[in-house]
Amino acid sequence: MIDVLVVDDQQLIRNAVADLVTRESDMTLAGTAQNGVEAVRKTRELDPDVVVMDIRMPVMDGIEATHLITQDADRPGARVLILTTFEDDADYVVRGVRSGAAGFVGKGAEPEVILEAIRTVHRGEGLLTPRATRNLLDRYAGSTTPGRLHPDLHSLTPREVDILRLVAEGNTNQAIAERLGISVLTVKTHINRTMAKVARHDRAQLVVLAFETGLVTPHYR
Repeated sequence: MIDVLVVDDQQLIRNAVADLVTRESDMTLAGTAQNGVEAVRKTRELDPDVVVMDIRMPVMDGIEATHLITQDADRPGARVLILTTFEDDADYVVRGVRSGAAGFVGKGAEPEVILEAIRTVHRGEGLLTPRATRNLLDRYAGSTTPGRLHPDLHSLTPREVDILRLVAEGNTNQAIAERLGISVLTVKTHINRTMAKVARHDRAQLVVLAFETGLVTPHYR
């Protein structure tokens, strides 16, 4: 069962997402909060598995709240999914991922997409929507020298570099396995080793790393 805390300063959205959660057989609603301070407090009190977090809120925004929640040693299992209208803004996406968010999904997404996003981050997999990924790519296009591997990636094997690129392009583990002719388990092993080598804790952070280092460019779109 996935315990979910829903955080949004707009009551209509907060109630709508909470209602979605309560209708699912594999989820329970741990509670709701209307600002970042309340989100941090309720995460400590209720110990949810997933926090669905808005970005722009009074008192404390979702970026700062995400950082405090994900850095809380007493609640190491809480994962944050940012539900936002700002997935077009690459700065928000980068700040969110750096703050520890496991994923982004737009408020305009279909209910089943939001629910599957909750399940995805609960499984420990990072999630960036295609729109957020595209805007990250646009932001970092041309920021590095094409064809030259960034020093931050020098510890990776050629296969790990290939898989990192495919992850950043939005491919699932199954799609990567089929493309490279290897098993899904092997893909997962390579991804875990890559995260350890580059000191990133989930898939979303790997995606941002790929864009920041120029591994993914418009050439790969």
